Amino acid sequence: MTHNKPKLLPIAKEGYPFIAISLVFYYFSYALQNSLLTYFFLFLSLFIIYFFRDPERTVPTEENLIVSPADGKVVAIKPVIVGNETYNQISIFLSVFNVHINRAPITGMISDKKYNPGKFLVAFAEKASEVNEQTSLTITNDNKKIIVKQIAGLIARRIVCWPQNGDMIKKGDRFGLIKFGSRVDLLLPSQCKINVNVGEKVKGGSTIIGELR
Repeated sequence: MTHNKPKLLPIAKEGYPFIAISLVFYYFSYALQNSLLTYFFLFLSLFIIYFFRDPERTVPTEENLIVSPADGKVVAIKPVIVGNETYNQISIFLSVFNVHINRAPITGMISDKKYNPGKFLVAFAEKASEVNEQTSLTITNDNKKIIVKQIAGLIARRIVCWPQNGDMIKKGDRFGLIKFGSRVDLLLPSQCKINVNVGEKVKGGSTIIGELR
């Protein structure tokens, strides 16, 4: 299951309750003529709307191209072992100012979905990939497996992941989000070409992060 129908408002529906609550407080502050609180809740409402924005993206159509699963900054690229396989892990840190919708890096089938409870270290910490609460999706395409991990952080403590095992997903499809700052790890088979470097900023669904080989 993915959420990819055209939207009247480019805002993730998961943000609606937060927006509604902040607007209620704004209304009461305005009614009470409390200028300080009125401006505070107005700013808070606008920030929440900004945080949950969900812009459309132009997705590269070439089958071998792998797109970034998230907006943010590449903070680490390193080899890791998963089972008996070697992967290159690309870690993307999402600040509260980034779009937090996550998108599928390739087209394929969800062959494994796992949820692991854990800690809430700051998302850019190296150990966050191993010990923080996270949801991982394995996407299989022609016997090639790519793993995407949504990792909670110090502030982000709510992971949303819509697809289930057996679902088909297209490259660039929205598959979830992490609320209020987070990290996404993309694990590529060692033979894949990597097209980004540490320190680069990427956009989910549009930045070409690697190539299948």
